[in-house]
Amino acid sequence: MTMQRLNVIQPSMAYAMLDALQEALWLLDARQLTVVYANAASQSLTGFDAVQVRGQPVQVLAGTPLQQAFWSDPLNWQAGAPFLTQIRRADGQLIPVEMKVSPLTAQADGVLVLSMLDRREQAQHEAELESLLSELRATLESAADGMLVCTLEGSIRAFNHRFADLWQLPISFLTQGDDAAILAHMTAQVVNGETEFRNLITAPEQAMIETSDVLELVNGTVVERRSVPQLCRGVPTGRIYSFRDITDAAQSAADLRLAARVFESSLDGIFIADAVHRIVRTNPACVRLLQGVEAQGQTVAALFESDTGPVEALGEWARARWEQGGFWEGNLWLKLADGRRCAVWLSWVALRDASDEIVQSIGFMRDMTQQYMDQQRIEQLAYSDPLTDLPNRLALSMRVEAAIAEARMTGSVLSILFVDLDRFKIINDSLGHEFGDRVLRLVAQRLSALMRAEDMLCRLGGDEFVICLQGCDAERAAAVAERILREMQQPFMLDGLGFSVQCSIGVAQFPTDGLTLDELIRQADIAMYRVKERGRGNFSFYQPQMSAGLLSRMKLEHAMRQALDKGHMAIYYQPQVHIETDRIVAAEALMRWTDPEFGVVSPAVFIPLAEESGYIVTLGAWVLEQSVQEAARWYFQGTPLKVSVNVSALEFRQPDFVERLLQVLQRNALPAQWLELELTESILLTDAQEMALRVRQIAELGVGLVIDDFGTGYSSMAYLKKLPISKIKVDQSFVRGLPEDEEDRAIVAAVISIGQALGVEVVAEGVETGEQCAAIYNMRGSYFQGYLCAPALPPEQLLQRLKAQHEQGVGAVAYSQSLELSMDANADGAGMAGSRQ
Repeated sequence: MTMQRLNVIQPSMAYAMLDALQEALWLLDARQLTVVYANAASQSLTGFDAVQVRGQPVQVLAGTPLQQAFWSDPLNWQAGAPFLTQIRRADGQLIPVEMKVSPLTAQADGVLVLSMLDRREQAQHEAELESLLSELRATLESAADGMLVCTLEGSIRAFNHRFADLWQLPISFLTQGDDAAILAHMTAQVVNGETEFRNLITAPEQAMIETSDVLELVNGTVVERRSVPQLCRGVPTGRIYSFRDITDAAQSAADLRLAARVFESSLDGIFIADAVHRIVRTNPACVRLLQGVEAQGQTVAALFESDTGPVEALGEWARARWEQGGFWEGNLWLKLADGRRCAVWLSWVALRDASDEIVQSIGFMRDMTQQYMDQQRIEQLAYSDPLTDLPNRLALSMRVEAAIAEARMTGSVLSILFVDLDRFKIINDSLGHEFGDRVLRLVAQRLSALMRAEDMLCRLGGDEFVICLQGCDAERAAAVAERILREMQQPFMLDGLGFSVQCSIGVAQFPTDGLTLDELIRQADIAMYRVKERGRGNFSFYQPQMSAGLLSRMKLEHAMRQALDKGHMAIYYQPQVHIETDRIVAAEALMRWTDPEFGVVSPAVFIPLAEESGYIVTLGAWVLEQSVQEAARWYFQGTPLKVSVNVSALEFRQPDFVERLLQVLQRNALPAQWLELELTESILLTDAQEMALRVRQIAELGVGLVIDDFGTGYSSMAYLKKLPISKIKVDQSFVRGLPEDEEDRAIVAAVISIGQALGVEVVAEGVETGEQCAAIYNMRGSYFQGYLCAPALPPEQLLQRLKAQHEQGVGAVAYSQSLELSMDANADGAGMAGSRQ
């Protein structure tokens, strides 16, 4: 519009025309650059009142230093071309506009026309597009996989840094953009299948195919490659390849499968959450895990809980890890619709935009229910006794360590009770180990019922239990021990069989008796053994002097193991006499030990020690060998005598026992009928079928079998009837009361009657007086053994008796009495008391 036309049009009419324009317009004084007029549209855009802005400098719109510079030089607007910039509104807000400045007249001091178009909506669209592109770029670069985008012809459009690192692309390839060189480099990196690799990229007919395979690179890396078409409006425009390093995961097929699947086909449950952790999408595996829980729209934290309860802070935990450049992972419980919980392993990773802002996050959930159950089972096996389900030694150790630490801080007392069942071996031997295991479970239940919540009952193994009593002084420990003894005295019932189980208890206390669990158990064990030595069925506190006795026991066992080699052991023989003829018909081989340090050691001391340590097998083999040698010597000298050898349960159960017995007899050329083996009843009742077979094998050799200590165990007519037993021996505890004790007379008479009924010999042990011998004879007993004839004698002395008996016809008792009279005449009043030791 020229000045001439403005002069023709009335000013009011001209302004009305300008106000009608949708475009914001200011008229400026060209010299002062002040506003002469502003139309109505400019008020909406700039926020400046159309009237009040008049006279204001145009620089009120300058929101940036660049605009300030623009208005400082008239050459900037003389061309009159439009340009994009930002203006500052009256409220201080910067908005994008398209601006054009042109002179209204040719005169330098004329009027300038400043037009402005609002470009805010266009700028918003451009920002959103840029954000989307940034998100895609951020996704590509934050991906754990190497990504490669190609055209259908094989030209490379894009790849991420992970791709370059994985394929070890030279730095020059990253700047030159030489597609052929990159593809050639990749082909050279693949071990076998180079041609297939190139064809997959270049073959147009495979544009819609999705592929997945595994490549082995020459550097040893194993890569999973997935290929999918890149589609634009349903038409393939290229291919997208993802490369994942699965070298470390190659040993785990499950992890490999999970890592190789994309969102929809993954075996892991996957969810996508927005920037505020609200779930916007889940994959099918996630839906299956949720089992009906609607996750869409919920926060991630609302789906899970920990062992201790809700995890509202889960988002904060994850963000802390994300800020460090990592990802959050851990075990959680997934809450299901029916109130149940599912154990899962959650890995949660953040997705960032170009500005490194978190815009989304992806969570990977793996069902750990079975693993959790397996772990629970492993922990149960690791920390509990499989037979009784009680805590084991490991669990006890952990509990006691914590209890000791607390006791140190509080100055309190901790008590350890060592409980051992008395004679439990008899139950196992007579009723079987399966029955014994069930008894142990009953004992565990009964003991558990006596414990407080803070106490712990543990089974160490076998028939040994340990109890930890926290904050328990000596008085309370004694009360607990007494209560255990009372409860254990109550009858047990199993399979209709009533029985009792007695126990012995040793007590040790922290800190007086020990500072560690091992020390406390050791001291309590020592105290328990002291109870065993004193008759069982009681309890005792540990005393320091008890350890000295244990040391003596260790020394004694050591000396016993050396006694054979050093010649400190010897075999003595105690005669067995036929009452009616008063003649020696057999002799029992008895072991004697005289030690330089300990002196004469009683068999009652070292035999149980040998049985506990297992050394009884060695001793028994030596006794058998020596006894057979002696019996063979007597046999070939013309004074044959049947020798009876005791066999322990442990020795008799040796698989090669019968074979070794036969070898001993053959090696010494002794006829088998001159050897007897003495067995206890418990041997025959344990593994009855196997023992019966072994007994029959021995009987077939011609060796006699004797039941020792008959009447003291589980005497049964059944095995006496079925097994080839040749002799039974009445225990001396029943003989000692003869002839006065009526009960002893009844028992001995019954055993003699049983032997006569079964056709086996009966020998009464421990006969020391003529009255005892007469009582046995009156009960129709035929044989005895004891001091009335002689104590156990060295083989030379027994041989002298045998020769005298053979040559002179002197009876065993008469010979013993004449020998005693002879010794009394020559002794200085010493008597015979020492000869019977």
